[in-house]
Amino acid sequence: MDRRRLLKQSLALGGMAGLSACAATPQRSMAGGVPIEDIPPPLPPIRAHIDRIFDVRCCLRPFRTIGPNLGTERMGDTLVVHNYGHGGSGWSLSWGSADIAVQKAMSVAPKQIAVVGCGIIGLTSALLAQRAGANVTIYAREMLPRTRSVRANGSWTPDSRITLAAAAGPDFGALWERMARYSWSTYRAYLGLPGRPVDFCDQYILSDEPRDAARADEAKDEAAVRARGAWTGPPDSSADFGDYSDRIRDITPGRQVLPPGVNPFPVKYAARTSNMFFNFGAYGHLLLSDFFQAGGRFEAREFHHPSELAQLKEKVVINCPGYAAKDLWKDTHMVPVRGQTGWLIPQPEVHYGISYNHVSVLSKSDGVMVQMFEGGDLKGYGDSMEVPNRAETERAVRIIEALYARFPAPPAA
Repeated sequence: MDRRRLLKQSLALGGMAGLSACAATPQRSMAGGVPIEDIPPPLPPIRAHIDRIFDVRCCLRPFRTIGPNLGTERMGDTLVVHNYGHGGSGWSLSWGSADIAVQKAMSVAPKQIAVVGCGIIGLTSALLAQRAGANVTIYAREMLPRTRSVRANGSWTPDSRITLAAAAGPDFGALWERMARYSWSTYRAYLGLPGRPVDFCDQYILSDEPRDAARADEAKDEAAVRARGAWTGPPDSSADFGDYSDRIRDITPGRQVLPPGVNPFPVKYAARTSNMFFNFGAYGHLLLSDFFQAGGRFEAREFHHPSELAQLKEKVVINCPGYAAKDLWKDTHMVPVRGQTGWLIPQPEVHYGISYNHVSVLSKSDGVMVQMFEGGDLKGYGDSMEVPNRAETERAVRIIEALYARFPAPPAA
C-alpha cells in the first residue's frame, strides 16, 4: 500500500471522507523533466592526469565458450567438483556459483573439503563450504591479494563475457539467473560495513553523439579489432556473447536519461544508472578474515597434473583454478581474454563513475580505476599477453582529462 492511498484512507476513517474528494493530487517537483530527487548533486571533478597513475594491472579473464564448468568427476577415490570459467563475471557470480559447487560437494557429507585456488571463486567456495559444516583447506600458489582476481574490474557485471550464446545453448540462461540472483542477495550482507567492502554509486554514461551514432562507432571499433586479428575463435561481434540481463531486470537498476539543464557534464547526451562494485582491499580482507576465523587453513601449493588432487588427504575437492584450468585440465573450451586496468591516486571525495569515448572510470576506496573498452566484447579476446601496457592507460587518462577540461571555470571568489 502506498503512502498516498494510506493518507486518503486515514482521512476517511477520521470522518473527513467528504473532503477527500476535493483534495488535489500532489504533484511531483520536476526540474528539466526530471523528478527533483533525481537531480544529480554537485560532482567533484576526477583528477585525471598521467602523473597520478600509480599502478597498471593486467589479467587474463577465464572465459569458457560454453559457460562455467560446474560439473563433477572422480579422480580415484576423490570427488572433484569444478567451479571455473566465469569470464568477466567472476566477482559478480561468485556466491551463486559457489552455492552450486558446495551443494554438489556436500552431497557425500564430507567432514573435510579441499579448495584449489584462492581467487574470488575459490575463496567464496571455501566460505560457503565452512558454513555448510566442513573443515576447509585452500591449496593455492597465492592468496587473494596476489591472484588474477584483484587485477580485474571488480564491478557488478554478471554476464560480461560469461559465454558464447550459441555454444552455451538455450538452457544456460536459467542456470545463470540462479547464480546471479543468489549472488545479488548475498551482497546485501556486505553493504554498509566499515571500509565499504561492497558499495553502490552512480554511473554516468556520456556521449557527444546520439545513441544510434554511438552504436555505429562501436561496430566500427569491433571491425577494426577483427581486422587486427586480435583473437582466435568464432565470435564476430559483441552480439555473439550471451546477454542474460533481461532475466533480472526486476532487481537491478535501470537507466535514466538526463536531459539538457539536468546533465552536469559538458556533453550533449548523458544517462545515469546505479552500479554495484567491490573494493578489493576491504572486501578481500574481510573474506580472508572470515575464512581463517572459522578455522580455515591455507597451504601454498602448485598443481601440475589433475592426478595430484587425488593425493590430497581431503577426498572432496572444489576445483577453482581460474584460467589455469586451460593447461592443467586441458580444457579446450577455455579462451584467454586480456583485460587491463589503470589506477589513479584515490579521491575519497569522488563517489561516482563515468563511461565516455570508450573509457570507463570508477572511483573506489583503493584508487580511481580507468579502463579502455574500445572494440566492445571483442577487445582482448584470444590475447594471452599478460604484460601491462602503460601507453593504453595513459591514452585513457588523457581522454578523461580532456573531458574535464571542457567544464566551465568556476566563478572567481
